Amino acid sequence: MSGLASTAPVEVEEPIVDGRVTTDKPWIVVVWNDPVNLMAYVVLVLQKLFGYSREKATRLMLAVHHEGKAVVAEGSREKCEADVARLHAHGLWATMEHPS
Repeated sequence: MSGLASTAPVEVEEPIVDGRVTTDKPWIVVVWNDPVNLMAYVVLVLQKLFGYSREKATRLMLAVHHEGKAVVAEGSREKCEADVARLHAHGLWATMEHPS
């Protein structure tokens, strides 16, 4: 027998995949423009719920007003679900998304 390695094919098991895709991207919370809430109220809600400075809350509110929406928070799915619920409780239209 020579010192050469065998060239016989080797069977390799395929990995088990359950269909879930995990990414490092966080979920995001989006506040949408609405015809009901005053701009000053939206600023106050963003300050109260997220601890944003008046300047940051105002920038976000202006994005909502001029662009129709703004990303106001990000994090785990559970955190974003809670943030959306808190925004709804204050009368703001909010949703959450997971960027793919």
